[in-house]
Amino acid sequence: MCSGTFSDAPTIKPMLWQPALPDQYQRMSDEQLAAGIRARKAELGNRLLVLGHHYQQDDVVQHADLTGDSLKLSQMAAAEAERRGSEWIVFCGVHFMAETADILTSDRVKVVLPDLSAGCSMADMAQYDEAVEAWDAIERAATGTKVRIVPITYVNSSAAIKAFVGSKGGACCTSSNAAQVFDWALAGGDTPLAKGEEVRILFLPDQHLGRNTAKRKGFVTEFDAAPGVPAQTALWDPRKDQGGLTDVQLKAARVILWAGHCSVHKMFRPEHIDDVRAEYADRGGITVIVHPECSQDVVDASDMNGSTEHIIQTIEHAKPGTRWAVGTEIHLVNRLAKAAAARDVFVRILSDCQCLCTTMYRIDQQHLLWVLDGIAEGRSPNVISVHPEAKRLAKLALERMLRNSAPAGQGAVRSRAAGAAALVD
Repeated sequence: MCSGTFSDAPTIKPMLWQPALPDQYQRMSDEQLAAGIRARKAELGNRLLVLGHHYQQDDVVQHADLTGDSLKLSQMAAAEAERRGSEWIVFCGVHFMAETADILTSDRVKVVLPDLSAGCSMADMAQYDEAVEAWDAIERAATGTKVRIVPITYVNSSAAIKAFVGSKGGACCTSSNAAQVFDWALAGGDTPLAKGEEVRILFLPDQHLGRNTAKRKGFVTEFDAAPGVPAQTALWDPRKDQGGLTDVQLKAARVILWAGHCSVHKMFRPEHIDDVRAEYADRGGITVIVHPECSQDVVDASDMNGSTEHIIQTIEHAKPGTRWAVGTEIHLVNRLAKAAAARDVFVRILSDCQCLCTTMYRIDQQHLLWVLDGIAEGRSPNVISVHPEAKRLAKLALERMLRNSAPAGQGAVRSRAAGAAALVD
């Protein structure tokens, strides 16, 4: 059974316009496209670095020099581009990822997104002006109290939101280090708390990662609060006056969650877990592992949860004969399943829903070859450039995250350029 809609999502900004490709690219076969991409990569050599996110389609990932998750991939790309002397990074991902790569690389490197319409619906659910309005309202509600507001943004957010958080003394987080960044924020961020002072966290843009992390830190969520007991988390909906919250709710909330979500992970439901467990009950059972972008009821019902890299490493180290149902994007699950089958490990997606990232899917071989042709021919197609001041503030938020989250041993980036699978925290 499939479920999940966008009806409860905040307004999403229009995606950037991508011009139609010349007909020649549409007429080429997959083999011709792949050959053309390989030829352009050989021609450009070290001037070019191609990045492929884990959720990309296989025919695109095959051309990536580095593959990984968004932030780790950008960090590795910055170091690799410096080592190679690369002038161009082509990011086969979505818009916020290309922005992050531009933030972290030197000014001499140009970052290209093959299709400008490849956005992220979750990142687009939080706009800069909406964040400013929320901040002002939360500050007003805290007037006369010893409350400090510390914002945290998931890296799956726009450069503008990262810059907003950086300007307010906040930090970014990943799904691997969200709990560590929560601890830093609850201690006052970069400035120790005064006597009697309390912290309120504003978490953007993914309510589910924020709620699951808050519960992990011991806060009572809206879904777990007993009658008469105020919840310590509250959902801020930017479409509503004062986020749809009363002053009482705002004052009671220790963690204020933005009403955003991932369209892929929202598709998974607790009944999918019930169904898959029932299906394999007489076959030795199955272990369910999901991403923390899934809703709280799904994470609560699962056996394990963790970041994309944690899921990958868990499956790669799974014992032969074990069975796994994975709640994350379908292209990644299919690649995991194929590799695991060779080790007698069974892997399937948690539900039969079309759990794919449709915006990531816009990146294809046609667009990849088109931008490589443009680079080789002296044009600058689809360059993603973050404003210098936004870049400075966004980098502050990223640096605070890195300073206050110890390596968790779960981050990994695979380097095809280096030949073997190099794992980098």
